[in-house]
Amino acid sequence: MLLSRTTVYREPGRLAGWPANYGLWRWDDEVVAMFAVGWLGIDSGLHPRDKSRPFAPVLARSLDGGLSWNHEPFTGAIPTGAATLSGDEHVEPRLQIGPRLDHDHLAGPIDPIDFTDPELITLCARTGIEAGARSWFYTSTDRARSWQGPYRIPMLGTTAMSARTDIIPLGRHEALFQLTCGKADGSEGRVLCAWTGDGGRTLHRRSWVGDEPEGFAIMPSSVLLDDGVIITARRCAGPDHEGRWSHWIDVFASHDHGSRWVPRSTPVPDTGRGGNPPALVKPAAGRLVLIYGHRAMPYGIRAVISDDHGRSWSAPQVLIDDLGDPDLGYPRALAMADGSILIVYYASQGSDSERYIESIRWRP
Repeated sequence: MLLSRTTVYREPGRLAGWPANYGLWRWDDEVVAMFAVGWLGIDSGLHPRDKSRPFAPVLARSLDGGLSWNHEPFTGAIPTGAATLSGDEHVEPRLQIGPRLDHDHLAGPIDPIDFTDPELITLCARTGIEAGARSWFYTSTDRARSWQGPYRIPMLGTTAMSARTDIIPLGRHEALFQLTCGKADGSEGRVLCAWTGDGGRTLHRRSWVGDEPEGFAIMPSSVLLDDGVIITARRCAGPDHEGRWSHWIDVFASHDHGSRWVPRSTPVPDTGRGGNPPALVKPAAGRLVLIYGHRAMPYGIRAVISDDHGRSWSAPQVLIDDLGDPDLGYPRALAMADGSILIVYYASQGSDSERYIESIRWRP
C-alpha cells in the first residue's frame, strides 16, 4: 500500500540524481537524503547532462518521515584539489576530480570510529568508475550537519576504487565496507569486501563478492541478519545465453563475516535498459525487501519480497509506473518504525524533463 508520495527536490533545468551513490539515514522520523545536482544538457545516451557545468552534493532533510523536505548544502571538507563529490563520468575533463585529487595525502581517522553509535552515519565518495578511480569517506555524529573526514579508502590492490556507501557494522570498532572496484583490465567492475577492526583507521581486503564477471557486478546493498549472516545484493550486467546484453540483480550470502560469499538467488532477472542498483532493507525479522528502478516500460519503481532470507522472492510489486523515461531509480530505502519503507529515488517525465528527486512511503 502506497502511503505517501512527495517531491524531495525539483527545479526547472536541473538534473538531480543518483541517491544510491550517496546515502539515506534516519533517526525516528528525522531523515536525511543525499544526492547530486547538475544541469540538463544534450542527451548522450541515457543522462541528458550538461558536462560543462559541475555537479554539487545536496542534502534534503525531513522531520516528518518523508512528508516534507528542506534542502541544505553539504558541509564536509572536499579533498584538496577536488571540486565536488563523485562523478567524473558526468563532467568534462577540466571539472573532473581525479586529476586534481591528492589522494595519497588523505589518511584514516585519528580516533577510532564507533560503529555502534546510533548517531553515526558514514558517507563514501569517489572520483570515477574506471581505471585509476580513487575513493574516500566521511562520518557524522550530528545528523549530517557537520562531517569528519575526508578519510582515505586505499586501493587494496585494485585497478579502480569506486565506492558508494554500503557499510556493515560488526562491533564497536569493526565493520565491513562493501566497495565497487575495477576489474583486472580497469573496466567497471566488481564488489570487494574490505574489513576494519580499528575503527576505520585502516582497511584490509577480505574477499571478493563473486567471481570477476564478463560484464559487471557493482553497487552492492547489504544487510546483517539476526543470525549473523550477511546478505548482499548486486547490480549486474552481461551477455545472456544467446549473447544479448542483459541487466539483473543477484544476491550473495556470507556466513563468516565476509570471508567467503556464496550465490543465493537472482531476485530480479531483468531491470531494463542500463540496469539499476538494488536497495535492500530488513523491515522485520525474517523478511527482506529489495527496491529497484525498472528501466523498461512502464517505467517506475518496483519491489520484491523474501521471507526466507533471500533464497526465494515474490513476484515484482509495482510501486509506481508513471515515469516518462528510463533515466530513473538509483533508490535508497529505509525501514521505518511503523513497518513501512521510505524510498528515495530520481525520476523524470520524459527525455526533455528535468530530473528530480521523489520519495514514497510504502507498506509491504
